[in-house]
Amino acid sequence: MRISTFGRHMKEGARNVARNGWMTFASISAISISLFVLGIFLLLALNVNRLADQFESQIEIRVYLEVNTSEQLRNTVQRDIAALPDVRKVTFVSKEEGLVILREKMGDEGKELLEGFDGDNNPLNDSFTVEVTDPRLVGSVAEQIKAMDAARNPPLIYKINYGKGTVETLFKATDIVRNVGLVFVLLLAFTAMFLISNTIKITIVARRREIGIMKLVGATNSFIRWPFFIEGSLLGFIGSAIPVGVLLWGYAEFLKYTQVPLGLMLIRLIPLHELVFIIPVLLVGIGVMIGIWGSLLSVRKFLKV
Repeated sequence: MRISTFGRHMKEGARNVARNGWMTFASISAISISLFVLGIFLLLALNVNRLADQFESQIEIRVYLEVNTSEQLRNTVQRDIAALPDVRKVTFVSKEEGLVILREKMGDEGKELLEGFDGDNNPLNDSFTVEVTDPRLVGSVAEQIKAMDAARNPPLIYKINYGKGTVETLFKATDIVRNVGLVFVLLLAFTAMFLISNTIKITIVARRREIGIMKLVGATNSFIRWPFFIEGSLLGFIGSAIPVGVLLWGYAEFLKYTQVPLGLMLIRLIPLHELVFIIPVLLVGIGVMIGIWGSLLSVRKFLKV
């Protein structure tokens, strides 16, 4: 195709967008509203997935040693645990440090209840905090540590705790949330595609006489298609650019007002800079693709004259 011909198609497509007043407005509105709703649920699904990852990343194994375990044996246990293939990090927590952490967790009540338990009166055990490469492997790693200690005589580990039962329930819940969110977003995306393509088809159908006349005077199919191709892509781009701008602005404002309250609850939403690329590419891509697709499907029906 010559550059001059392509330029003519571009001008004609842009002119059709401006000329068709209410039909253009209807198409852009349908695209904007559909993609705005889709964008909201997409942001929600992405953040729910991020929160699920945060909860899973906080899962760890606590290994409590027997009272009066010597430093040499303690180092042996730590070395053996660190050598396991699925262990990422092993951190020693002395009983003194454990008492400080416990007091912090219990707040003001802890200061009174735990008063007098310092020094030799400390009832806690030395322990290790074990982080694994994959949170879903905590049960398996805990069993490996247990089996490894059972082979010692005498055993050096008093107790292993990783929230057995609760952890498995958490994994099931996060899987359900992720799957439901994905299915819902996909269904909403297909619904948006159906509504948008039908609106654009109505726009093209309203000009079927124009297509028939062009065909009768000898215009080729590609010559007729290109302006509608350009028009559909412009409608899709404009209609998707509007919700993208609104969603990014609204999300930035939402982060601004909820940053402190959510921070106190240790909930971290996806920062805006991580979404600046994802949301525009997805929504604009969907809008332009549907605009082109709807236009081409509709025009093809009227090219058989």
